[in-house]
Amino acid sequence: MQQGELKRVLARKEVLALAFGAMVGWSWVALAGQWVGTAGALGTVTAFVLGGLLMVLIALVYAELAAAMPYVGGEHVYSLRALGTGGSFVCTWAIVFAYVSVAAFEAVALPTVLEYLFPQLKVGYLWTVGGYPVYATWVGVGMSAAVVMTAINVMGVKLAARVQTLVTLFLLLVGALFVTGALYEGRVTNLSPLYRDGFAGVAGVLVMVPFMFVGFDIIPQAAQEIKLPARQIGKVMLVSVVMAACWYGLIVLGVGLSLPEEARAQAKLATADASGTVWGNPWAAQLVILAGVAGIITSWNAFLMGGARAIFAMARAGQLPSFLGRLHPEYNTPSNAVLLIGLLSLLAPLFGHKTLVWLVDAGSLGVVVAYALVALSFLRLRRREPTMERPFRVAGGRAIGSLALVASLGFMTLYFPGSPAGLVWPYEWAVVSGWVLLGAAFYLWAWLSRP
Repeated sequence: MQQGELKRVLARKEVLALAFGAMVGWSWVALAGQWVGTAGALGTVTAFVLGGLLMVLIALVYAELAAAMPYVGGEHVYSLRALGTGGSFVCTWAIVFAYVSVAAFEAVALPTVLEYLFPQLKVGYLWTVGGYPVYATWVGVGMSAAVVMTAINVMGVKLAARVQTLVTLFLLLVGALFVTGALYEGRVTNLSPLYRDGFAGVAGVLVMVPFMFVGFDIIPQAAQEIKLPARQIGKVMLVSVVMAACWYGLIVLGVGLSLPEEARAQAKLATADASGTVWGNPWAAQLVILAGVAGIITSWNAFLMGGARAIFAMARAGQLPSFLGRLHPEYNTPSNAVLLIGLLSLLAPLFGHKTLVWLVDAGSLGVVVAYALVALSFLRLRRREPTMERPFRVAGGRAIGSLALVASLGFMTLYFPGSPAGLVWPYEWAVVSGWVLLGAAFYLWAWLSRP
């Protein structure tokens, strides 16, 4: 018999902050210049529009399912009901892969960001990974932050949600300041070239888009802890996706308007440099970097929370070892699941700066695999259980579900060999393979432990 249940404590603003803060992490500061350099200003916007449309389709599917089955675990619940144990395991383990990739990404991103504020951060050479040297102090910063973020999530979902709300507000204020300056002081001539390398350029950005938008699905993961009517859960999810799409589009536009091509190519942090340029003061650049740190915190916090609840649900269903399905006796959180993700985050800085790209690309594959299986679950439940109570029912549901499935499968092909944006061998495929092997080991452990 399972002991303990989760409690409904999250209000609307906290839920919205969780989802939006998860989607808007550090990448808008670190990668915006790279995106524009890869696809051109309009090419990057095109990639985000296409990716945003996919996310809206997926979010509609999620909205109906989350409202119909507002239980912890999100994807696990839907796919288990529609696809059975095997399909459910693949779907949920894939989305957990994406969540863990983000958490590990942030553990590497934080010391990378702080280098810009404290240039002497790197002390004590350890080794080199992927051509980048790894330093003891740099690793120490990432590991220390992993311990703090893990502790916050062990100590309670309400505390984690309050931290998320406050930091997200700061992030929004700084972003608004940058975009306002760019729209008034930027130059349209700086947007040239509008497109670079045609489809290959757009695909190079498009392959990262699912990873940038993953986070709205944190809401169904924590559905059993949300104090909202079931129909409202779906609506908040859709609002968060639209907000994130607008955010990324405006940031890319701001960078394109603010810096000419040569300056973007030379900038280490194009968004920060763009803010300093349009406001004519280095404090504006430093403020963007601080907002990037805020984004790291919001994203890290949200994915620790969501990933832990997905693992918790899998363990309670007997798909993972039972110790991962226990709640903390005092804080009522899935503490062992939180600690597992915290441990993986703790290890990530040991592999250095290069892991940022590896984790983005490999984690994106996990995202689209999960999204495809959720869309398939949606279609199967529409056919098998047409009378299921659906407080949020998507109009033209079968068409929407089919489009979401096709779009997810289309995105999936971008990651395979032969695609302009295929995963890099052996590093990124090693990350994917390692996760598959870990899942197989955990599943076997759970199976052997059954009475």
